[in-house]
Amino acid sequence: MSRIGKLPVAVPAGVEVKIGEDNLLTVKGPKGTLERKLSADMHIAMEDGQIVVTRPNDLKRNKALHGLTRTLIFNMIVGVTQGYEKTLEINGVGYRAAKSGKKLTLTLGYSHPVEMEDPEGIESIVEGTNKIIVKGIDKEKVGQFAAEIRTKRPPEPYKGKGIKYSDEYIRRKVGKTGKK
Repeated sequence: MSRIGKLPVAVPAGVEVKIGEDNLLTVKGPKGTLERKLSADMHIAMEDGQIVVTRPNDLKRNKALHGLTRTLIFNMIVGVTQGYEKTLEINGVGYRAAKSGKKLTLTLGYSHPVEMEDPEGIESIVEGTNKIIVKGIDKEKVGQFAAEIRTKRPPEPYKGKGIKYSDEYIRRKVGKTGKK
């Protein structure tokens, strides 16, 4: 039995969960509403304030979907109650970020500034000139947008210049040594 899949998901007060046809799950909370179509193979049921996910049989595919389905439901509930955020740091001389409206402008040593538009449901906040916080209720979208920002200039191992996650560690390399 899946150790994660068999755990029930507690539904906190103020969160409304609707299980529709074909496992269409709608979670409504104080921060917003999320909707997701989950695998039709899994049985999702509401039992005294908790969501329980069960699988029909022990096929390899159903074992894999069991834990995944439970985790997706849990992430939706956390998203509508607390929300998600990722913090990015910009390191490098002259590298900076600026925000105007929904447009994020990054100066990353290219011949042109890199402009990015906030996707729907995602908000990016610039603290100072070298810290970007990506916030939203959908964990997948927050992670994806943060990854897209990071790909504009990933950190390099010699000087550590670039955009990195705040909790990311960059393994540094020693540069070339001069001729003797």
